[in-house]
This record gives sequence, structure tokens and C-alpha cells, in this order.
Amino acid sequence: MRQHEHRVLFTALASGLPAVVVTLSILWFQSYQPKVQWTLTVLVVGCWWGFAVAVRERVASPLRTLANLLEAMREGDYSIRARGAKGEDALAEVMQQVNAMGATLRAQRLGALEATTLLRKVMEEINVAVFAFDQEQRLRLVNRTGEKLLAQPSPKCLGLKAGALGLEDCLQGETSQTRQRTFPGGTGRWGITRASFREGGLPHQLLVVTDLTRPLREEELQAWQRIVRVLGHELNNSLTPIKSIAGSLESMLSRGELPEDWRDDMTRGLAIIGSRSEALSRFMSAYARLAKLPRPQFATVDVATLARRVASLETRQPVQIVEGPPLTIQGDCDQLEQLLINLVRNAVDAARDNGGAVRMCWDRQGAALRIAVQDDGPGISNTANLFVPFFTTKPGGSGIGLVLCWQIAEAHGGTLTLQNRETGTGCEARLLLPL
Repeated sequence: MRQHEHRVLFTALASGLPAVVVTLSILWFQSYQPKVQWTLTVLVVGCWWGFAVAVRERVASPLRTLANLLEAMREGDYSIRARGAKGEDALAEVMQQVNAMGATLRAQRLGALEATTLLRKVMEEINVAVFAFDQEQRLRLVNRTGEKLLAQPSPKCLGLKAGALGLEDCLQGETSQTRQRTFPGGTGRWGITRASFREGGLPHQLLVVTDLTRPLREEELQAWQRIVRVLGHELNNSLTPIKSIAGSLESMLSRGELPEDWRDDMTRGLAIIGSRSEALSRFMSAYARLAKLPRPQFATVDVATLARRVASLETRQPVQIVEGPPLTIQGDCDQLEQLLINLVRNAVDAARDNGGAVRMCWDRQGAALRIAVQDDGPGISNTANLFVPFFTTKPGGSGIGLVLCWQIAEAHGGTLTLQNRETGTGCEARLLLPL
């Protein structure tokens, strides 16, 4: 700043130097009295120097004001405003812009403080443990639930490495996982999620640990209740007629004299008992099959080859193949084939009654493969229970085919939907799988 002030002073002096030199030359080289010469010389030089210093102050003073304002902003004080910002000259415009910038920064800082306060409040209140580690795996942030999980307050655990806190294994492996393990603050089943972020240009890791014990127990209880309800319903449907018929046959045999047609009654009764027992056996086999679906073994699958092979397996009615683009996916070929076989079988069952056709097509939909199986049947009257286990609208159906298809699609990271066709009659089963 001093060098700039000196340059301004020297510039001001230089601008007045020619006039001063000419004036003094005339004054001293003309026949004036010495008293007049010295008086005018002091007056001219004094005015020259005074005006130069005034110019320097006039230039330097607003710059000092701006420097003070910017320094206050740098220190985080946005309450100071510059005076003299009401004119229309260039300096007033600069002051106006600086004042506006201070007001904007003040509003942004207030918003950031409010957002930070809200975030801290949320982190303190949520029932999820949150940890932040720096690039050296030292703990830099922990919320109240995290303190309970580590069984120590934040002042003691901040700055410690993940290994000393027993969290080193949580920072390794998959970014999202579920584990059964023991922490200082509790034992149970935990959902562990890890993400990366940068602070100050340096990489950090965010670790979120969620206690899944209670939710899983509630889900298990609901699952067991559903299982018991389904099994009880099916068992009652089969055991009630068996018990009734067995009681009737026992009552008939306990009579002193048997009726003439007792053999026919006995044969019909035993046939009904055998039929219901066989149906109960099929139900239990279907339930076991639904519960033991293995995980898919991923390999490269050619979509066109898969579609043609599935179509060739249907012998009751030809399946039309609408050729799509050459595509390959990663999936379990056997499971995907079983999925498509079930869809084609259902489509043929629906189309045969109306004498309609069945088509299979595929195309690319964004980053996914879309396989569609269409039929010209009567369509679906109730789509709400299609993927409910053991719900079926077909005589003799088990009600697990579409559930198996849905499970296979979910295991491959895809989705399966069934809906009535928008144009024409019939239904369309649409399978989406990631490419």
C-alpha cells in the first residue's frame, strides 16, 4: 500500500512540476523584491505539496476502507458496511458492490449455520451410528448413537484409528453389507454402509452402522405368521374333508349290518382321502421349492439363443419370435430359462382358449434389457395378487410359478411385471434385466 501511495504522490507532484518550474522561473528571473520572491515561492511550493498529498489521501483512503472491509469479510465479520456508497461515480459503485457482497455472504453464512445446526441435530437424534474417518483412518466425527455403540464419549474416541475402535473391518470389503457381530455397546445384526467424500481436498470415509436386530425380528415374526397362516389354511382344507370322510367310513364300518353299496362308499371315500393327501403333498413340495431357490450363477447369456431355445420347448403351440438387437447379459442361464418357460406356458394357456397367438420379443431400454411375452388371451381380471404365493386362477395350479419368476428376476437385479395389453386383447409379461 505504501508503494502505491508513494507512486500516487510522485505522480501528483510530477503533474504539477512544469507549472511550478515555470512560475518560479518567472518569479526569480524577473525584477521582484526578494520578500515577494520568497513569499510566493513558499506559497507555490506549499500549495503544490499540499495538493499532491491531498490527492494521495483521496486515492488511498477509499482503498484502505476497502481493505478493511475485505479483511473483516475474511475474518468472518459481514456486519461492516462502507460509507459513501450512494453516489453514481465509479468509487461509489465499487462500495455498493462490496456492501452487496457482504450482505450476500452474511445471508449465505446464516443459511450455512442453520443448515449445519439442523444437520447436527438430526445426526444426534437419529438412531443410526455415523462415523467419519480421514485418509489415515482416524475418527473425525461421531454422533450420539455412535458414542453409545463405542461405549465411550466423543472426546475420548476422536482422533483414534479405526483399528483401536474395533471398526477397521467395517472400512473394508463391500460398501454395503450385513453382519452379525459384537460392538462395545451391543451385540446383534448390523447393516454397515460405507461411502467416500472429500473435505478440504482430502479423501474421507463415511461409515453408517444400523442396528437391524429389531426390524429383522419383526420381519421374521411376520414371515412366520404368514407361513403359519398359509400352512394352516392349506392343512385345514385337506385335513377337514379327510377327517370327515374317515369318520363317516368308521361309523359305517361300526354298524352291525353293512349296506349293500358299502364297497362303493368305501372306494369313493378312500379315493377322496388319497386325492386330498396327494394335493397336500404337492403343496408341501411347492412350498419347499419356493423356499430353496438357489442364488444365480452369473455367466454370459446370449438373449437371442435363450429366447429361441425357450420357444422351441413349447410343443402345444408355436411361439412367434420377434427378432431384436443382438444383446448379451450376465445371468444364470438355467434360472432365466425357467423364468421364460413359465411365462410362455402361462401365455399359451391363456391364448389356446381364444385361439390366439403367443409372441416373444426383446429390445434395449436404456441400460436394461426388456423381454416381453405377449398373448392374445382374455387378459387378467385381477392383477393385485399375481405375485402372492399360492394364489392362482387356474384349475389345479400351484400358485408359485409367477412367484418363482419374480424371485429369479429380483435375484438378477431386474423386475417382472404383468399387465393387460394396451392395444388388443391379452396380457404382456415384461422382464427388465440390467445390461
